[in-house]
Amino acid sequence: MPGGVPGAVPGAVAGGVLRRLAGLLRSPWLRGGFLLLALGLAAAYLVRERAAVADAWARLDAPSVALALVLSVANVALAGASWRAVLADLGSPLARRDAARVFFVGQLGRYVPGSVLQFVAQAELAHDLGVPRRRAGSALVVALLVSTTTAGLLVTGVLPVALRGADLPGAAWAGPVRWLAPLLLVLLVPAVLNRLLGVLLRAARREPLEHPVTARGLLASAAWALASWAAVGLQVFVLATALGAGEPAGRLLALAVGGYALAWAVGFLVVLAPAGAGAREVVLAAVLAPVVGAGGAAVVVLGSRVLLTLADLLLALAALATTPGAAARLRTAGRAPGEREGP
Repeated sequence: MPGGVPGAVPGAVAGGVLRRLAGLLRSPWLRGGFLLLALGLAAAYLVRERAAVADAWARLDAPSVALALVLSVANVALAGASWRAVLADLGSPLARRDAARVFFVGQLGRYVPGSVLQFVAQAELAHDLGVPRRRAGSALVVALLVSTTTAGLLVTGVLPVALRGADLPGAAWAGPVRWLAPLLLVLLVPAVLNRLLGVLLRAARREPLEHPVTARGLLASAAWALASWAAVGLQVFVLATALGAGEPAGRLLALAVGGYALAWAVGFLVVLAPAGAGAREVVLAAVLAPVVGAGGAAVVVLGSRVLLTLADLLLALAALATTPGAAARLRTAGRAPGEREGP
C-alpha cells in the first residue's frame, strides 16, 4: 500500500488502543487477571471438547498420541526460537529462560478474542527485562511476518508436490501455484522487510526501529520457523497415519505439512477468533478428508488442536515454574534503568 496513507487513521486508533492496554497491564492485579483469564480460556477449550476428545482418542493409539504431543511441544518451542532470533537481531538478546517466559506466557494472549493481547503481554513481559516495548512489539510483528511468509512458501512449494498427479481435490492448481513461491521469498529480503515494517510502524504512529533487521537474523528466524512447521506437519502426519491413511508416506507428509501451513495462514487472518479457532480446523479438515475420510479428518483436526493447546499450557506453566522469581516479576511493572521510551 503506497505511502501507508490509507492505514494512517486506523493505525492511529490501533496504536492508541495498544497504549491503553499496555497501561492497564502495568497494574499487578490486572496482570494476574490477564494470566488467569488466558489460562482459563485455554483450559476451557480442553474441558469443553472433552467428550469429542475422548471419542477421538478411542480411535488413536497411545504411542501415536504421545509422539504427536512431543511434536506439538516442539512446534511451539521452535516458534519461540524464531521470535527470539528476531529480538536478538533487533538488539535485545535474551537468555533462553527469560525468552521462554516472555514468549510462552505472553502467547497465552492468543486465546483471548481479538489477538491484540498477545502483542501487549509480550511487550510488557519483555519490558520487565529491559527490552523497549516498541522493540518487543516489532520483534513479534517480524516473527509473524516470517511465519506467514514461510507458511506461504510451504503452501506454494510443498502442497503442490502432494497434489501433483494425485486424484485429489485441488490437484488442478498444483502446477500454477508453485510459481508463487519465488515471489514470497522477496519478503525475506532485509531491504524489503525493513521497508514494510517501517510502513507498519508509521501507520501505527510508532517510532522507527533503532536497528534494522539483518539478513543473518532473518535467515535464523526463517530456519527456526521452517523447523516449527516441519514439527507440526509431522504431528498431523502421525495422527493421520494412526488412522490408516492410504496415501504413500511421502505424499501424506507433504499434504500434512503444506495443508497445516495453509490452515494456519487462513486462521491467522481470522483475527477475531481466538488463535484462529474454527477457520483453521475447517481448512485442515478439507485438505485431509480425501485421504482419511470426513470422520478421520475430524479426529486429526481435533487431536491437533487439543495437543497444540496443551503444548501452549505446558510450556507457559513450565516457563513460570522454572524461572526464579517469575511470579513476583510478572506482577511487577517497573521501567528499566535508563529507558526513556513511553508506553
